Amino acid sequence: MIIDNVLSTAKAMVADHKGILAIDESPISCNKRFAEVGIPQTECFRKDYRELIITTPHLSNYISSVILCDETTKEERQDGTSFIKYIIDSGIIPGVKVDRGERELAGYNGEKITEGIDGLRERLAIYAQKGIRFAKWRAEIIIGNSIPTSGCIDANAHLLARYAALCQEAGLVPIVEPEVTMNGHHTLERCKKVTAEVLHSVFNQLYRQKVVLEGIILKPNMVISGLECSVQASINEVADATINCLLQSVPAAVAGIAFLSGGQSCQLASANLNAMNKKYKSKLPWPLTFSYARAIQQPAIEIWQGKKLNIEEAQAELLHRAQCNYSARRGEYDKHSDKY
Repeated sequence: MIIDNVLSTAKAMVADHKGILAIDESPISCNKRFAEVGIPQTECFRKDYRELIITTPHLSNYISSVILCDETTKEERQDGTSFIKYIIDSGIIPGVKVDRGERELAGYNGEKITEGIDGLRERLAIYAQKGIRFAKWRAEIIIGNSIPTSGCIDANAHLLARYAALCQEAGLVPIVEPEVTMNGHHTLERCKKVTAEVLHSVFNQLYRQKVVLEGIILKPNMVISGLECSVQASINEVADATINCLLQSVPAAVAGIAFLSGGQSCQLASANLNAMNKKYKSKLPWPLTFSYARAIQQPAIEIWQGKKLNIEEAQAELLHRAQCNYSARRGEYDKHSDKY
């Protein structure tokens, strides 16, 4: 019965060409974004911003699910309605980020490991009681001189698998996020090689931990040139390399693939997703969707600036970006007519 609920939730999260909106930045990360545009870095302003997002009219037309941070799961609107209940009543599935960030991996210079597995079973049970239906855990894999090592990759893959098993035990869908980051001088080819190695390790561990693949959402990076690489791959090259890598690395049983934006601009994240769906959608065993944070939120936060009089305009821009990515899932996004 529990796994049946997990499977049905996973299907709903990737249905109807909708995507997943990530608003799970930690208070520290959210404050950094606020500082960039001059918004006071307080819990009150973070709460107002989250409320701006979840109350955006018609958001459920394009967004199936939202990922929250722990702080947001405890907050309420002025009328006493919890954010979680408002999200559910809006026809959107609520989820939560459960990892506790990355730390230096002992013995591995320049590499990181994600923390938060201790006590996770108990935390998941509490979230489930609140109405949360899925969770997210991110592992950060850095490309550099002589890294990533297999030791770092396997350690993070094991934690992702343990987290996923605990989620399904609690009746929650695990979003499995192994991110090969864009920072660096690496080429498209190097990114593809590392991404494939990471995915092979992740799915090996998921199998070993008896995770039901039909009940997970994979949230990978796109295969893309490093930000400092002198040769930046084209949109079509990114689409071809990414799909080729996924077909060789991801089992067909997976419920869906929801890409992270990973630092891409709003338009580029939409254009890359569009190219993949336009060229390959009919040939793929899983739906390709989006799970973007900054690539949807950034225009809205720049417009809002912490001012009530800007809320309506900010919400309109947030909805526009959600609609752009909804169109990209359909292979119908036109970057030339995108105003941002």
